[in-house]
Parts: sequence; structure tokens; C-alpha cells
Amino acid sequence: MEATTSTSTGEDGSSMLRRWVVSYTGMSTDNIKGLILALSSSIFIGASFIVKKKGLKKAGASGVRAGVGGYSYLYEPLWWVGMITMIVGEVANFAAYAFAPAILVTPLGALSIIISAVLAHIILREKLHIFGILGCALCVVRSTTIVLHAPQERQIESVAEVWDLATEPGFLLYAGIVLAAVIVLIYNFVPQYGQTHIMVYIGVCSLVGSISVMSVKALGIALKLTFSGMNQLIYPQTWIFTLIVGTCVITQMNYLNKALDTFNTAVVSPIYYTMFTSLTILASVIMFKDWDRQNPTQIVTEMCGFVTILSGTFLLHKTKDMAADGLTTSLSFRLPKYSDENGEGIPLRSQDSFRAPSP
Repeated sequence: MEATTSTSTGEDGSSMLRRWVVSYTGMSTDNIKGLILALSSSIFIGASFIVKKKGLKKAGASGVRAGVGGYSYLYEPLWWVGMITMIVGEVANFAAYAFAPAILVTPLGALSIIISAVLAHIILREKLHIFGILGCALCVVRSTTIVLHAPQERQIESVAEVWDLATEPGFLLYAGIVLAAVIVLIYNFVPQYGQTHIMVYIGVCSLVGSISVMSVKALGIALKLTFSGMNQLIYPQTWIFTLIVGTCVITQMNYLNKALDTFNTAVVSPIYYTMFTSLTILASVIMFKDWDRQNPTQIVTEMCGFVTILSGTFLLHKTKDMAADGLTTSLSFRLPKYSDENGEGIPLRSQDSFRAPSP
């Protein structure tokens, strides 16, 4: 009886080991390539936020600030260094979407938050509180969870197949809602509330971003197939996706610059990431039906991971600018900034709420 029990236990242990190995090696080569590219992208993009912010501040000191409609930053070399760094990161991100599903690639952007938060603490003197460090740790934990439970990439044979997915009623409805929301924000809310409510600028960036990622993924798949010998450049759908990508990216960059110039970098980064990731995952689930290739346990685990990173970004937002006098950045969501003696933005309820200290 003991021998039988031991044998049975041994067989169970061996079966569990085999299942673990299968689960571990279940990440395809394409998913691994996408993972590496996504990690590289986060490093470049995280650093670009800081370099661009330095360029925006330098340009604003001698010209019209981007936050109030100026474009003097286009003449600032430092801003272009940040822009080039971001482009390198976006190219790596673009390539990642060609190999791995959006539900794997997009959440790894959490690492760019950590990088930008740490660099902002060191370079921009935007204080990183101890709970902000905890928020960074939560982002890492959540990213690991997503990587371990990400679905396999959907097998697509042509860009026409992606077009068919994009023109299904469900995604067309989503795209229509996004377009309507963006138009309302740009024409009704940006002129009145852009300078005081961070969610206006970030809302435009995030909504447009969810569409741009789907188009980037479609274009990435088209290029991947082309390089493998199946020319997709002959299809008009490839060029339509290219036009959509260009339009969306220009719109995102414009309003992201406004947000960075108006509000604290450490507030912009996590809020933008959270909204952008949420909407992108929603768009991917609707268009590519990522969850159809996962079991309920994987889906629940990913959702728990997503809640974890929301908690991390919330901590980063709430504690990033905690000062010795107890002031927090809780007002930064919707309040303009008034510069202190070090040049850093301090959110205020209105220009009349507080007076600048006498010189």
C-alpha cells in the first residue's frame, strides 16, 4: 500500500512537472521576441519623457509654452533628442506588436513608468516618495503576471484578414464611439478645461492611442509577412492602416506634449499609461478576440494583474510629489501649475487661490 501510494505520488509529481514545463515553454518564439522588444521599448520611452520635458522647459523659458499652444520646442535640440529616443522606443514597440498580442505588449509599458519616475526624481527633482517606490514594485509584479499568462499570438495569413477583423460590427462600433469622444473633447473641452483638467489631454491621447495600436499591429503584421516572402504592400488595406497610424501618432504627440508641458511628468506618465493600456486591451479583445484563446483562469489572473498595476500607478500619482509640509499631488488631476523657485510646477486650484511668495 505504501509503495503504491509512493508510486502514485511520484506519478502525480512527474505529471505536475511536465505540465509546468509545457506551461513555461508554451511561450512561443514570437512571444519571446515580442517580450524583448517591448522591454527595450519601455527603457527608451521612459527616458524620452524626461528628455522631452527638459526640452519643453528650456523652450518655454524663451518662447511660447506648448501648454498654451506654442511650438517653440520644435527649435529646441534637447526636445528633438527626446523625440528621437521616443521614436526608437516606438519602433521597438511597433516591432513587438508584430510578434506578440497586444495584451502582452501593452501592459509592459508599466516599466516605462518606473524608468520615468526614477529619472524624474533624479533629474527633474520631482520627488519620489517611499509609497511611489511601492507603486513601482507593484507595476513590476503585475507585468510578470501578464507575461506568464499571455495568450499565443493569433495566426494571421494576410493584411486582408486583419481588415476583416477591423470591419466587424463590434470593432466598428468601438471605433465610432472613440472618434465621437475625441471630437467632443477636442472641440468642447480642450479650449475650456485643457489647462486645468489633466484628463482632457490624456483622454484624447489614450482614445486615439487605442486605435493607433490596432493599426500599428495590422501594419506590423503586414511588414512581417512581406519580409517573410508574402508581399502585403500590394493590398490597399496596408496603406489605409499606414494612413491611420500616421494620423493617430501626430494627434497623440500633439496632446501629449501639451499634457507634459502643463502638468507634472510623474502625474502624466501613470495616468496616461493606465488609460492607454485599459483602452488598448479593450480594443484588442474586441478586434483580435484575444480572450477566445485563453481559459477562465488565465483571464481572471490577467484581470487581477491589471488591478495590481492600477494600484501601483495610483500610488505613484498620489505620492510622487509629497512634500515635507504634507502637500500631495491630489490636485494635479484638474488644476493648473504655478512655478516655484526651482521652476517645478505646483498644482493650484486657481490663479487666485494662492499668491506667489514675495521676492
